[in-house]
Amino acid sequence: MLKTIEAVNSAVNNFIWGIPAMVCIIGVGLYLSFRTGFIQIRKFPYSIKNTLGRIFDKSEAADGSITPFQAVCTALAGTVGTGNIAGVAGAITIGGPGAVFWMWISALLGMCTKYSEVTLAVHFREKNSQGDWVGGPMYYIKNGLSKHWHWLAFLFSLFGVLTVFGTGNATQVNTIVTAIDSLMLNFNLASSGSLSTINLVIGIVIAIAVALILIGGIRRIGKVTETLVPFMALLYILLGLGVVILNIQQVPAVFQSIFEGAFHPAAFTGGMVGTLFTSMKKGVSRGIFSNEAGLGTGSIAHATADTSQPVKQGLFGIFEVFTDTIVICTLTALIILCSGINVPYGQAAGAELTIQGFTTTYGGWVSIFTAIALCCFAFSTTIGWGLYGSRCIEFLFGTKTIRPFMIVYSLVAILGATVDLGLLWSIAETFNGLMSIPNLIAVFLLYGIFTNSQLLVTVFVLNVFFAAIYGAITANKKIILTQGGPAILTLLSLIIPLF
Repeated sequence: MLKTIEAVNSAVNNFIWGIPAMVCIIGVGLYLSFRTGFIQIRKFPYSIKNTLGRIFDKSEAADGSITPFQAVCTALAGTVGTGNIAGVAGAITIGGPGAVFWMWISALLGMCTKYSEVTLAVHFREKNSQGDWVGGPMYYIKNGLSKHWHWLAFLFSLFGVLTVFGTGNATQVNTIVTAIDSLMLNFNLASSGSLSTINLVIGIVIAIAVALILIGGIRRIGKVTETLVPFMALLYILLGLGVVILNIQQVPAVFQSIFEGAFHPAAFTGGMVGTLFTSMKKGVSRGIFSNEAGLGTGSIAHATADTSQPVKQGLFGIFEVFTDTIVICTLTALIILCSGINVPYGQAAGAELTIQGFTTTYGGWVSIFTAIALCCFAFSTTIGWGLYGSRCIEFLFGTKTIRPFMIVYSLVAILGATVDLGLLWSIAETFNGLMSIPNLIAVFLLYGIFTNSQLLVTVFVLNVFFAAIYGAITANKKIILTQGGPAILTLLSLIIPLF
């Protein structure tokens, strides 16, 4: 049975994360960047200043909502998780160091995509029968597009319900038990034979904790994430910077491997990872898994914010992607590549590789702090995705289904504590890709409402540009200049007037 599931998932995954997905994710990100005059760059200082300033704002939100900063923390709780730790490790082993470069590209474009998603979510949100603000891709499809497109809203919600159990729960709990198991083995607190029982107990405890928080409603979720997210991010960043500083002599070579490996991965992996597309695919897919730009999930949390300014809340999305991918994911990559540990290229890997990077540098004692950080990361993500799933199930079947869903969702934590990591990650990656399709179509169409004939020209030129990239990779490198060169010049002529 498992082999059949693996085979089916592999076929779907290869299609979803093939050339079409790369074109859609990167293409929509480029298009939105051009349309907004690269707002992720122009308004980046304001986004950072405004977000960090809200840390010390203790004002209470209105009923049925949370504060804008709590909304950011809830969204970050959903994004800053195993994708930053285990996901980056997996991307490097399968895609080589160059996968980090493609993560950066996906993040740069993803900042604008996330900004657009959040802005649309707040603009088109509505209040449910319980008096809570609800929003996200399903609502900006329903309230922003004609009835001919409403099937996309139901498709997104359906994929969302299926996705949260793997992406938001099982993989996160798996990371928690991996961190705790490593800690116990390092300090001889348990034998390898007793780990299965310990993991089962951990799964039960997590299930109870998740249920208590989620059933408490949006206000309790906001309070928990507001406290947990800044603490866990600061702890991890400090520990990670320590690894980099102690191995500072390795940093130049690491960055060289990232930039050169992005286009020639085999030169740094001993031939175990040999194709540019593999590196690009793993970098982009794991980048999306981490920052969720293009998935639309983060906008569900932002839609609950007590604000009347959609664009201002959208700028929080820029900060969110920057923190998640540019800061934390990059730090994870440096921990792995700078520490001097043996990277098993061509093999699946997870949080254990990142933990090894810490312990190699600091010694076994640091596993205490890494275990705490990893548990916080994963647990907060479980909470954030619980909110996403409840909104999706509510859209499909009404508010009466929220509580039963939360109970089932919580119980999945027990399963996540004992399942195979490789299959879990692969299934989660597939569902992420499926979830992104209706959202990207909706964002593209909604931003097209405010465009003129320039839209068609931009779309055509983008298609030419991506065709040139594909031709350069698969046939002749000169195609990028002969075909892609004019396309780039045309794109520049379209974007310059927007600044």
